[in-house]
Amino acid sequence: MAAQAALLEKFATVVDRRYNLRGMTLTERVDSDLKDAMRAKDATKLGVLRMLKSALKNAAIEKSGAGGQLNDTEAVQVIRKQAKQRQDSIESFEKGGRAELVAKEKEELSILNSYLPAAMSVDELSKIVRETITEVGATSKAEMGAVMKALQAKVAGRADGRTLSAEVQRQLK
Repeated sequence: MAAQAALLEKFATVVDRRYNLRGMTLTERVDSDLKDAMRAKDATKLGVLRMLKSALKNAAIEKSGAGGQLNDTEAVQVIRKQAKQRQDSIESFEKGGRAELVAKEKEELSILNSYLPAAMSVDELSKIVRETITEVGATSKAEMGAVMKALQAKVAGRADGRTLSAEVQRQLK
C-alpha cells in the first residue's frame, strides 16, 4: 500500500513538472500549448499562439521594459484585444463575401476564447448591472460613465464593453 502511494506521488510530481499543472500563469499556459501545437504539427493553432505570444511579449515590454512580465489580468486584456481583432475581421469578411476567410478567423477566435475566462450569463450580467446602478445611485443615462467605471472593476474581463454598455443603457432608460 505504501509503495503504491509513493509511486502515485512520484507520478504526480513528474506530471506536475512536465505540464506544470499547479500555479501555471496564462503566459506559461500559452507557452506550453505552443510547444504542444508544434509537436502535434497543428499549423492553425501554432500560428495563433505565436501571434498571441508576440502580443503578450510586446505588452510586457510596453509595461515594464525588456524583462517585464504580465500578470493574468493583463494577459486576459491582451487576449481580449486579439479576439476583438478576429471578431472585427469576421464581420468585414462576411460583408465582403469571403466565406473561407470567415471560417479561418472563426477557428482562430475559438482558439483565443479557450484562454479567456468564462463569459457571464445574461441573468448574472443583468443582476450585477442592477446592483452597480443602485450602488452608484445612477438615475439617468447621463451617469452612465460612473456606472461603466464601477462595472469594469467588478466584471474583470468576463463581459465585453459593448455588452456592458447595452445592458446599462437598457436599465437606465
